[in-house]
Amino acid sequence: MRVEERPSEYRGADRVPGVDLHLDRRSGRVRSGLMDAFREAIRSGRLAPGTQLPSSRVLAGDIGVARNTVARAYAELIVEGWLIARPGSGTEVSPRAAELVAPRVEWRRRPAPRPPVHDLRPGHPDLSSFPRQDWIRALKRALAAAPNEAFGYADPYGRPELRQALATYLARARGVRARPDNIIVCCGAAEGLNLLAGTFVERGITGVAIEAYGLPAHRESLTRAGLRTPPLAVDAHGADVSALEGMPDVGAVLMTPSHQFPLGAALHPDRRSAVVDWARRTGSVIIEDDYDGEFRYDRTPVGALHGLDRDHVVYLGTASKSLAPGLRLGWLVVPDHLVDAVARQKGGTEATSGFVDQLAMAEFIESGAYDRHIRTMRTAYRRRREQLVEAVARTSPRSRISGMSAGLHVLAELPEGDESALSRTSAWQQLGVRGLSQFRHPEVPMDRDGVVIGYAAAAPSAWSGALEALTRLLP
Repeated sequence: MRVEERPSEYRGADRVPGVDLHLDRRSGRVRSGLMDAFREAIRSGRLAPGTQLPSSRVLAGDIGVARNTVARAYAELIVEGWLIARPGSGTEVSPRAAELVAPRVEWRRRPAPRPPVHDLRPGHPDLSSFPRQDWIRALKRALAAAPNEAFGYADPYGRPELRQALATYLARARGVRARPDNIIVCCGAAEGLNLLAGTFVERGITGVAIEAYGLPAHRESLTRAGLRTPPLAVDAHGADVSALEGMPDVGAVLMTPSHQFPLGAALHPDRRSAVVDWARRTGSVIIEDDYDGEFRYDRTPVGALHGLDRDHVVYLGTASKSLAPGLRLGWLVVPDHLVDAVARQKGGTEATSGFVDQLAMAEFIESGAYDRHIRTMRTAYRRRREQLVEAVARTSPRSRISGMSAGLHVLAELPEGDESALSRTSAWQQLGVRGLSQFRHPEVPMDRDGVVIGYAAAAPSAWSGALEALTRLLP
């Protein structure tokens, strides 16, 4: 049997001994200079106790000296206590070297924010339920089939495999009329909005209307780009888009039409039609943030606004709520006339989501694992929502729950003044809930009190404790 010979540049690659080692050698006698270089590297902390060193033969070849010179240097450093020889393991920096090193200023880790005792933060999924085994299988299949070019510099539009998978999935599950060529993969909603903001400024747009209640980070992203952000009032039918007629300097609007964040209303069909008519008539752009469109419970599914007009609506979606924010996977479905301009905001080789996760996500969707996970979590989140609503109704008759037909949170509306009073209690800090005022546009007067409660983030084992702590907090 003939064995195919490996290319010459790879021959012996699996037999390369030793490790790379940088030494600052001074002029003078070779052996003493080599020993001084080792001492300096250990004193400075570059070589920590336990660090494995290359064999005398390998190091001699690397630095161009006789093998005996390195062997004698090792031997003397062992006698001095800097190094230690372990039978069968070679030479390494001695554990005693720590005693020979002058005290150093320790690097101080920046303290991480302390998580709440009971995690009821809105907009956070249950990370303990991440489908690890399904993801590992998708990852293995994706890597096995990955073309060689996937390991090169990133395409600013994203991997074609993921764009194709997303086009099919979004059309089927959300009613988005997307072609792969109109999809740009990004690192999440924040990056996607930054790309759009840069494109708007480049095109002379000066204002983007936003909902009166929403994520402060979205407003701040637009503001940093130099865009004005006039607010649209929000009521039981969603954003009042009729106000756009009195905003001639606004060239775009950012909305959460399927499930308004944080108030929870779905945009009324008449208003959906009205905002699309406005965009067509004025040549403006609608940014549709479909942040939790997969999670609907006891209502007729609300399709994406993008289905009404692919030429004036930019669809923004992510895997942050459906899977995990740590994946850093998001996507924009962009009209033909904007897609290249948005992609240029990344730059030619701008970092984006890693190709491995993009390929894994494509496989995850196409295998049906994504749909299965969504259905599993939809059932689990629905059960939690029902338990939350029942517990609040039983223990806190002064609170009124709304916005519960979809998503990962509800709003507990409170009597006037209660939000401010509750926010100063230690129980509030322990829960991770958010006051409604934190999501209010600064130009909008405070017209209601409430607590925005997430029911997804707590692990299953911690849910009952979180729910009990919540009922003790609410009046």
